[in-house]
Formats: sequence, structure tokens, C-alpha cells
Amino acid sequence: MSSWANSTAKAGLSTVKRLPNNSMCNRIFCLCYSWSFLLLSILICPLPARAADYFDEATGKTLFAFDQVSIPHTQNLKLEMHAPKRHSANPVVQRGAPGSVDAHGVQFYGSIIRESGKYRLWYVAFDDQVKSKIASARWRAAYAESLDGVTWTKPHLGLVQFGGNKDNNLLNMGNEPWGFVNLKVIKDEADPDPARRYKMTTHVYFRHHTRLGTLLPFVSHDGLTWKPVKEVTPVKGELKKEDLFIPGVHFEPCGGLYQWQGWYLINGQNALPGVHHYQGRVVRVYRSRDFINWSPTSSIAFVRTPQHDYLGAGKSREGEQNHEGISVWDRRNVLLGIYGRWHGAKDWKDVSVDLGFVMSHDGLNFREPEHEWTFLKHGKDGEWDQGGVLQGQGFENIGEQTFVYYGAWDPRATGGAEVARGGIGIAVIPRDRFGTLRVDESGKGPGDYQLPEIRSEFITNEIEITKQPRFYLNADGLGAQASLKIELLNDREQPLPGYTANVQSSGFQTPVVWQQNVSPLPDRMHIRVTFEGAQNTDIRFSALYLRP
Repeated sequence: MSSWANSTAKAGLSTVKRLPNNSMCNRIFCLCYSWSFLLLSILICPLPARAADYFDEATGKTLFAFDQVSIPHTQNLKLEMHAPKRHSANPVVQRGAPGSVDAHGVQFYGSIIRESGKYRLWYVAFDDQVKSKIASARWRAAYAESLDGVTWTKPHLGLVQFGGNKDNNLLNMGNEPWGFVNLKVIKDEADPDPARRYKMTTHVYFRHHTRLGTLLPFVSHDGLTWKPVKEVTPVKGELKKEDLFIPGVHFEPCGGLYQWQGWYLINGQNALPGVHHYQGRVVRVYRSRDFINWSPTSSIAFVRTPQHDYLGAGKSREGEQNHEGISVWDRRNVLLGIYGRWHGAKDWKDVSVDLGFVMSHDGLNFREPEHEWTFLKHGKDGEWDQGGVLQGQGFENIGEQTFVYYGAWDPRATGGAEVARGGIGIAVIPRDRFGTLRVDESGKGPGDYQLPEIRSEFITNEIEITKQPRFYLNADGLGAQASLKIELLNDREQPLPGYTANVQSSGFQTPVVWQQNVSPLPDRMHIRVTFEGAQNTDIRFSALYLRP
């Protein structure tokens, strides 16, 4: 409550005290005053914004500060990327009790989808029945849900027998057992067939000269009961060679599953040569129009710079590499992604995995906004995420925070005795503030060497307008002496009359209010943003939103 509201309340109470005691007038006055004061308090003290009040990233365009395709033209500005903090409740999903379906591992090679006020989680569960005849059968698809994104429950779905009963959270995947290493889920609202509304890609195995990874897609009407997209039967938990969906090479799919311009796309890792021979694991993308038939051709989507130096045969574990592809957050005009930063070594005991940050504008080619930048480092020894962290496909804007969900795997245990592993944690940043643009003062010199003042500004790439949009800013450090001037420009980068605004309020979604109510916008335009004021070095620009 503001100081003005406090003083008003005190004044009202002192007025009540001066009325005659126990009078009907007193009671009526108190009642009327209480209601009028409550109404006044609501008007002058706005409630915190609900999640529904924020910009919906699924319906509008986001121009991020770090997006050099959307914002290619800059002057006197510099980019700063921001690493997240770990949530205090981590791990928010933990392994189950001994004898349960996920007693040995909660592996977040999975997905999270927000739906009807609830967060739905699909992950890989690993039980502790180490004497299972079919080793891969211990890796199963499981489910959890949450109302706030932090506190998760594992509902008893009653779908699959385990330990003599169906009181567990395992998904019905049709012909059991399969043995999933990795899975990703999307909800496809555009599919006219309700039985195919949910789609899942999984990493299973097939047998060639040795045991190789491959793709197996599923569909579902509710996200709980699934069936393969075509009739296939497992053999000891593995796919038969004649049932393969992609060529019979080792490929670990489902780093990310997403849709882009009419295609279903999956990515994952393998260390096979592409057009060039790269060092170790790179990100490869396969595609399909109908989710059933997948093209045998693939694209190399992301290669880290050190991987251009091939270390030679027999050294596939060594060097800097990608790990398990890229998890993808579809922001309509741009894809954001988290990938595994594999720090290789000759011996497993020296291998570790962190997470990096990439983006794409075509779904096929990904790049880093900051070269070789670590988004999230693995935990220290003794912590639940020690040794290595994993990129599940879980991104949620909840209130004033962005949650990036991740898993854990310590590669140093590979090849030794089996150890319990896994769990799901949250990396937290302020809402959509992965990176910011700020004024760059490096061009200033001392005394007579100072250059004439240069404006700090950027101009966006050409933006196609289909509906008259509303504009919002995600920025901090604004005030009377630090403002952002917003101008809409035509296709020749000339100002459109009336479409100028000056924003002085910080926030995650501050409306841009134009100087005057003018004619509809052209089909194509640019946006110019200028950092103004004596304290413009305080400004941190994170994103510009266009809401239809």
C-alpha cells in the first residue's frame, strides 16, 4: 500500500473515532467507509499480475536482445548473457522409494507441457530390479504433474503392471517392454485426428553388428495411453531392423521434438561423419511431414568450433563435443535451445557435461548468441547434479520467472558399478531475461580524445504484420533519466507519423503507448529503439513483444 493510502486510512480511522459511540450513524458510516476504502485501495494499489496477464509466448512474436537476425542493426550497444540460478527446492522431482518404478533413476530426457492450468511431465523411469532378464526393459516412460511447476506428484495411473499391481505412474506404451533411453512429447492442436493429438518420439535400440540407437514415434489421445504410429513388435525390448523409421545407423534421437513450417523435426546426437568429418558427437536433424514416414536424409544442425579439428580414430570420447542434441522452446518466430556441452577425456573419470544456449530461425541450423558460453554448469561433488547435467525439453514462463528444467547424469560412473542417478531441477532466470542489451561506453576516451556523442540504438529486421499488434517491452533500469524511445518505421526505415513512444517504466511487460491514435500499420515495417537520458547506461533491454 502506498504512503498516500496509509495516510488516508489513518485519517478515516480518526474520523470514525470522533463519531458518537454505539450510534447507528457510526455503524453505517463504518460500513460505507470500509467498502469505499477497499475500492479506493484496489484502484490505487494494483494487484500483482496473474500469469494470464503476461504476454503469451505461444501467440505472439518475441524479439530477444540476443537475436541478431531479428535485431541485426545496432550502434553503441553491447550484449550481456545471464546465467540462471538453481531453484532452492532442487531437485523438484526425486527418485522413488526402493522397489518403485523410478527407484534407480528419474532421467529428464523428457518434456513438460502447460495445459489447462496444469503442468504435465513425461520422463524416463529406471527401476532397481538389476536382475531383469531384459536390461532395457527397466527404462520406462513415466508421468508426473504439478499446479505450480515446483511441487510435483506422481499419480497412480492404473495403466501398467509393476511389482504385482498397477499403483504407479507408468504410461501405457502398447506392446511392452520397449526400453526407452530418451523421449520427447508435443501436443499437436492442428492434427484433425484426436487419437494423434499427442506425439512422442523415443530413443530405442535395434540389433545390427552391435546394439544401436534409433527412433520410434508414438501417438496418443490423452498423453497417457500411447501406441506406435505403425504396427511394430519389440524383440527383447528392441526394434526389429525391418521396422526402422530412419536408416540403420547409430543415432540417439529426441534431443528435441518440435514443429516448424509444416515439418515434424527431431534432433539428437551421433558421431558419424557428415559432409565433413567432425570430432565426436554433433547434432543431427531428421524430418517428417506426417510423423510416420521420416526422410532418410538428415541435416547437421550444430557443431561446436573445437569439433572442426578431428582428433582421429578411436578418440570419440575425447575433446569438446555436443551431448544428446538440443532441447527446443518454440517462440514462434525463433527457436531457443539448450544443448549438452560435453567436456571429453581419454578416461570416463575425467568427463563432465554442462549446458549451453543456442537459437535457430529455420529449425535446421542452430548457433550460439555468445560463443562457447556455459548456460548452466554441472554441480559440485556431493550435490545431486554432480558431474553432468542434461537438457530435458521443459521451458515455462511462470509469473515473473522463467523456469528451465534440467536433469542430471554423472558420466564418471560409466563402465563401473551401477549407481543410482537422476532427478529433475529448475534453473531460474527473471522472465525472458536470458540476455540484455546495454549502452557500450568503450568508445569514450579521456579529455580531448572523447568522440562526439553517439546515439545508442538498434533497428530491427523487417517485420511482417498480419494483424494490428500491441507492443510491450521487457526492460529494467528505466526512469525519468533513463528511457527507451520506440519508433515504428516503414520499409525504407522512415518514421511512421504518430508511432513514437517514450517508455520510462521497468517491467517484464510494459505497454508501449503511442503518441496519437493513427492509421493502421503497413504490411511490413521496422522498429527503432533508442536508449535515452542522462542515466541511459542503467538501461537493460531484454525483449520486445508483438501481441496480435
